[in-house]
Amino acid sequence: MSTMDQDDSVLREYCTKETLVLGCGNRLFGDDGFGSIVAEHLLKHFAMPDDVYVADAGTGARKLLFTLCLSAQRPRRIIIIDAVDKGRTPGEVFEISLQEIPREKLDDFSLHHAPSSNLAKELADTGVRVRVFACQVSYIPESMELGLSEPVALAVHRLCNLLVNEVLPEKQAKA
Repeated sequence: MSTMDQDDSVLREYCTKETLVLGCGNRLFGDDGFGSIVAEHLLKHFAMPDDVYVADAGTGARKLLFTLCLSAQRPRRIIIIDAVDKGRTPGEVFEISLQEIPREKLDDFSLHHAPSSNLAKELADTGVRVRVFACQVSYIPESMELGLSEPVALAVHRLCNLLVNEVLPEKQAKA
């Protein structure tokens, strides 16, 4: 349970857990920091089960997903949390399938570049259950701007409650 800027011993631990919750985003660009802030909120305010690893990946999701693709041991479930602009109501939280990310919009889906989205799809193809929860941004600033907009900040609590009460307790059927 940490940020991704730590040593390889942390990388090995997330491979061994049943569920990996991966918060993505850049806190320096307003609402884009949503996933990162959700991960931090989960770690500070909720007791996570022993089989769940929560990581604030920041903009480092690609490294983590690449490591998982190469690992002999992987989580059974990966829950990715990120901010998106899908033209919905700001602060709306919704689940999006990996198949719903249009090829021409892969760079807009801020798993922080197309290779990350493709790596998540690769993991799903190996039997890892990958779920993506997104929040509609109010806007992403052109230059650095700390802090979430009010609707997105309120969504942090809603998504954390959804994850803790409904998503994390769900056990994947054994293969």
